[in-house]
Amino acid sequence: MIEVSGITKEFGRFTAVNGLSFSVAKGEVLGFLGPNGAGKTTTMRILTGFIPATRGTAVVAGHDILSEPLQAKRKIGYLPESPPLYPEMTVFDYLEFVSRIKDVPRERRKARIDESLERCSLTDVRDKLLGKLSKGYRQRVGLAQALVHEPEVLILDEPTAGLDPKQINETRALIRSLGGDHTVVLSTHILPEVVMTCDRVAILNKGSVVAQGTTQSLIDQFRQAEHLQVTVQGPEPEVLNTLRSQGGVMAAEPVKREGDVVTYRLSVAPGKDVRRELAARLVRAGYGLLGLHQEGATLEEVYLRVVSSEEPGEVP
Repeated sequence: MIEVSGITKEFGRFTAVNGLSFSVAKGEVLGFLGPNGAGKTTTMRILTGFIPATRGTAVVAGHDILSEPLQAKRKIGYLPESPPLYPEMTVFDYLEFVSRIKDVPRERRKARIDESLERCSLTDVRDKLLGKLSKGYRQRVGLAQALVHEPEVLILDEPTAGLDPKQINETRALIRSLGGDHTVVLSTHILPEVVMTCDRVAILNKGSVVAQGTTQSLIDQFRQAEHLQVTVQGPEPEVLNTLRSQGGVMAAEPVKREGDVVTYRLSVAPGKDVRRELAARLVRAGYGLLGLHQEGATLEEVYLRVVSSEEPGEVP
């Protein structure tokens, strides 16, 4: 549905996007994750035809965005970081205006507007002026205008920016529901957003894709250690010695103390399960084993590692 090959965007001597290549399958939700200035917004503006690439190609729904811009744009719904709203218009009038611009057939306009209002939880403010709405509501109107013409592809730049926690959860659920019927590309710097809404993630840094794949495949590739939390009652130096001498344990450090009860965080070699043997050793030594918990690897660990690295990587 989306094929991007070697996209580069230069602004004078500054390269905002550098040789970017990726694809998005029909019905897939892809998340762009990266720090500010990584090239997320520039890439989305190229995909929507808002700005041209310096080099490279982008094909959306079978149409090259440079040579067939009108055909490609008809297939795209775009929510920019700051939705383009007219404060003197009501929500309904604005969506009616947008639906005409986007060539929604006259006989279908009202039905499409009503459905967009409902999906974005805007029915109760349909007759209010845009200029009187909160930032959260304005963001939802921006999402509604991206949906009103039933596009095959949705490009969403920071779709939950400015929303309160309840609205964020509702918007995430909406985006998830759009996958399958629509191909979705969204940008964010919020890690939970990617985990909760996206089928696949592309991590951008300094204008390049430094890693891409599913959340789990990225974790499996880039994690350097498993982690355990062990709570033990006993003398700290002796317990630490026992923990550190356990085969497979790479490091052990105390993280919390309550009298003679100490919680330790252990780094364990990937794929090595030391829990049973470690528990037996602690009990045999006469220490009180009060807790043993395996921490799951997180996307945050992957993100922090790859954005500090200059070497791009890819996970199938």
